[in-house]
Amino acid sequence: MRHSAVAALACAAPLSADAASRAFDVVPLGVEGGVVEGSTSAWFIARRGQEQGLACDAGTLVPGIRAAIAKGGFPTGTRPSDVLHRRIGAYLITHPHLDHVAGLVMVSPDDSPKPIFALPDVNAALAADYFNWSAWPNMGDRGRPPLLGRYHYQDLTPGAPPVPVEQSGLTVTAFPLSHSGALSTAFLIRAGEEALLCMGDTGPDAVEHSARLTSLWQAVAPLVRAGHLRAIIIETSYPDPRKDAELFGHLTPSWLKRELARLGDLVGEPAKMAGLPVVIGHIKPSVDGGPQNVEAIKRQLSEGDGPPVRYIIAEQGRSLAF
Repeated sequence: MRHSAVAALACAAPLSADAASRAFDVVPLGVEGGVVEGSTSAWFIARRGQEQGLACDAGTLVPGIRAAIAKGGFPTGTRPSDVLHRRIGAYLITHPHLDHVAGLVMVSPDDSPKPIFALPDVNAALAADYFNWSAWPNMGDRGRPPLLGRYHYQDLTPGAPPVPVEQSGLTVTAFPLSHSGALSTAFLIRAGEEALLCMGDTGPDAVEHSARLTSLWQAVAPLVRAGHLRAIIIETSYPDPRKDAELFGHLTPSWLKRELARLGDLVGEPAKMAGLPVVIGHIKPSVDGGPQNVEAIKRQLSEGDGPPVRYIIAEQGRSLAF
């Protein structure tokens, strides 16, 4: 079943729900999908009211933190070092592509010790390809010695029971995604019964010849049905039209709607999808700096049929609460 497309579509702004009902604070530190540096994928996520949280991906750190402080995403008087050293207590890395890890690598000599949660193959790539004394000093606790041990690699088993992220009040479960032949990850982050889904790069199942999105939707559909999935953070890299052969493991508005419709079919109750926040990131910017892709994707999401979700175009540094 398909329904009128979008209940609302807006650029990132604090949601109007009563503050007491919110479960998560989210600060987009980086919202773009490569091409230029300074705002590539990274999200600060914390349990509502908790100072320490985690970063889901780390393509941009210090520039994104500075942008968030300037826009009120963190409390007045917060210094970038406060966020980096104390508020970000762990990293969740979806996949080792440069636009998702560059900030982590660059800041590592000045970072505080913390764990990196990822699927085993992702952590193995970080140790082999970045923290290897060739691309960068080995700031981890695996790989080529000497091991500086700034970061502790913590491997996650796909679909396993939630793993606590110490001092954050959050837990995390990892689900694999397909990204043009590469392994990516969706992280289901929980605060008690409430959940938020932070997804790395992914192509649609039909193009990727995969069932990984199907498996993910099956896992989260009961949370949507119960009203416990507070938001989905997901990429939409390119506007339509774009050839399937040139998606390179990404989504467009039409493919995003089709995938969310499949989730809605599994939920089985259209009203449960109504107003579900779907936060859009990883939009590929124009080299010339124009807003064409953002405006096109925003318009295309608002047009036509699709699940009655609430699309939100994320803005670097502009905080959200769910």
